[in-house]
Amino acid sequence: MKQRFYFDTSVFGGAFDNEFEDETLQLFERVLWGEITILYSELVETELINAPKRVIDFFKSIPKESFEKVAITDDIISLASKYIDEKVVGKTSFDDCLHIATATITKADILVSWNFKHIVNVYRIRGYNSINLRMNYSTLEIRSPREIINYED
Repeated sequence: MKQRFYFDTSVFGGAFDNEFEDETLQLFERVLWGEITILYSELVETELINAPKRVIDFFKSIPKESFEKVAITDDIISLASKYIDEKVVGKTSFDDCLHIATATITKADILVSWNFKHIVNVYRIRGYNSINLRMNYSTLEIRSPREIINYED
């Protein structure tokens, strides 16, 4: 069954980072093999405006049929605000919260990110999911590409 993974902007940039390149490119191989649909929002597009050209070109090179663009709704904004109000992260991390709320409300199988400070962080994940449950949403799997690539030969 094809999985729907929400990719935040850091995943696209990871293709050009020495530390993250190998795992990121392995993840994108799974996308190209048709195993994963990439969920993304207009926030990713907005963040990519300031990205290096090679990251933008990489994003544009991915076949359109591999993507599902999702809208940021009032419910998503409300949930993201709740994460801030309950101090899971500070106010300056609102965009990170929008990524998480978007993935939660659109029922992504996994949110994928290289952001270990505000997103792929066990204490933050517990906070996000605690609020998700109290707000009658499902919990969200949040992982780095390193955790979801296939290590089998």
